[in-house]
Amino acid sequence: MSPNGFPDLPVRVRTYLDAHARHDVPTAADCFVPAAVVVDDGRTHRGRDAVRAWLDRTSTEYTYTTTPLTAVPHDDRHWTVTQRLDGDFPGGTVDLAHAFTLDDDGRITELTIAPCG
Repeated sequence: MSPNGFPDLPVRVRTYLDAHARHDVPTAADCFVPAAVVVDDGRTHRGRDAVRAWLDRTSTEYTYTTTPLTAVPHDDRHWTVTQRLDGDFPGGTVDLAHAFTLDDDGRITELTIAPCG
């Protein structure tokens, strides 16, 4: 089983989650298409350079651990993965839904991260 706890996830989603948890920005960024869009914390990041900058910031801004909660396939291209983050950020604990959209080759085209509930 992969460190993210979801062995049935598409390979790029699994690779992204594992790499992000290890703060491996180059590997995580390579999971996205060049024109990818990431929406997180009320901000939209467009293009691989902006996504890489977002990954750099989110990998170092706080110290946290992740616990996999659910992984729901909506179809071959759309997955929602929910993880619990515990760390030194405001509030200390949050459950986040990661909504992934993939292209025909399984690369991430869109990722929207939002608190659950």
